[in-house]
Order: sequence, then structure tokens, then C-alpha cells
Amino acid sequence: MAIEVGTPAPDFELKDNHGRTVRLSDYRKADAAGGAKNVVLLFYPFAFTGVCTGELCALRDELPSFVNDDTQLLAVSNDSAHTLRVFAEQEGLEYPLLSDFWPHGEVSRAYGVFDEEKGCAVRGTFIIDKEGVVRWTVVNALPDARDLGEYVKALASL
Repeated sequence: MAIEVGTPAPDFELKDNHGRTVRLSDYRKADAAGGAKNVVLLFYPFAFTGVCTGELCALRDELPSFVNDDTQLLAVSNDSAHTLRVFAEQEGLEYPLLSDFWPHGEVSRAYGVFDEEKGCAVRGTFIIDKEGVVRWTVVNALPDARDLGEYVKALASL
């Protein structure tokens, strides 16, 4: 069962497609690089698959809505960081792709979006405010793409 709106978002530390460590809690802090940010945390099953590639490329094409002074997009799959690097380069994805590869699915499980039978995350999206609280969520079955317009509306309500 996915975590619910109003719940503090579980913090995590994952490597991105460039080997950098990304912590959710880093977006709650104001620092020299800027202020705190809302986070669009998107879980997807696998790189290089049809629906996932379509969703991530649609985000790429609308990137200013999801990566700006107020918002950061973080996409998480259970693929290795090496796989994610090749995927990002091939598709021109310039936002962090985070690897929840090992311990396998640990962060996906914390958010309640890991499919134990298939061994991957389902399509879960969580919008987390600057205080680290989940403010909006949607979880779709593996074959069902999400509506990016809904993300934009949810962000506008923060």
C-alpha cells in the first residue's frame, strides 16, 4: 500500500545515473545553491521499456515545469546506476535518474510501490512539499502511463 497524502516522506539516499549521492532531505534545506524545493518523486518499473521511456521523455519535453527554482524531479527505478546512465544518455534525460538497485527495492518498498512478484517498482508518483510532507500521489498499474498534466496541477496547488 502506497504511503498517503499528509504522511512525512521517507528520507532516502540513492546514487544517480552519474554516481552522485542524492538525498531527499537535501531538498528541505536552504543552502548556497538555493532554497528548499518541492520534489516530484516518480517511480517507474524499468529503463528501456516502452511506457517508461514514453513517460520519462514526456517529462524531458516539459522539463521547466518539473525542474526549476521551486521544484526538483527525481525519477527512481530498480535498475543499476550504469543502466540508468546509458538510458539517460540515449534519451537525452537531464534530470536525476536514481538507482534503487541495492538493497533491491528498499526505497520503493518504503513508499509502498514495490511489486514483490515482478521485482520492480510500479508507477507511483509522490509530490513532496518543502517540509518533506507528501501532498499528492498517484499509483498506476505497470502498463498504465500517468498524466503529466495532473502533476502540474498538483504542484500549482502548493
